[in-house]
Amino acid sequence: MPMTAPDFDRYFTPGHSFVYESGESGTLAVAVAGELWLPSGEVIACDPFIGLGGGWTKPFTTRVAPGRYRVETAIATLFTPGTDPGGRPHLRTAAARLVIRDTGTATWEQAVTEGQDVSGLGDGEFFGYGVDAGAGCFYDRAADDSFPDCEGDEGPLWDAFEGAGHAPGPYLVAGEHGHNIAAFGSGWGDGHYPTWVGRDADGEVTCFVTDFFVVPTKEDAAA
Repeated sequence: MPMTAPDFDRYFTPGHSFVYESGESGTLAVAVAGELWLPSGEVIACDPFIGLGGGWTKPFTTRVAPGRYRVETAIATLFTPGTDPGGRPHLRTAAARLVIRDTGTATWEQAVTEGQDVSGLGDGEFFGYGVDAGAGCFYDRAADDSFPDCEGDEGPLWDAFEGAGHAPGPYLVAGEHGHNIAAFGSGWGDGHYPTWVGRDADGEVTCFVTDFFVVPTKEDAAA
């Protein structure tokens, strides 16, 4: 069967800790980027340095009411036994969440774009977006062409990462015509990462969450 969603509640519980089989441990904190404007309610998630602009990155089929919604990230501080972390902690983005409503999530489903069908996935498989520049993001489809200067290592998005020493963020970056984008480091860096849609008991969308595979599953974590 396709991949099932992990327990995202623990990702966004400040102080939650975990331990890898290697003995390395981590503690989670929540960092708020701010409010993302969704004028169309069509959500896109991708590596912004390769997917932003041009209109070729598809939005998810799950749409929400236009509005402004909070984006936050679960930041893991990692510790290796017997080593001195020095002056700069080892931080990784464990997950990023676009909060649509602050109600409890009862069910999870994979976020898909047009043409994707989860019934065709094999055991443990998932749909997601590829990362080739160590970053992920959320933005509205209407904002796709609002960042003409963001190409490669130029523009306000690159400046945000560069100015913070490429820390995991999150970053809320303004574009043209009032649009913005919420960006963040992508866990361990390049790879392929799934986004999930949460729904409450009434079937209403509560959030979109991208998992960067930093928090181990119960099967992967040390006992």
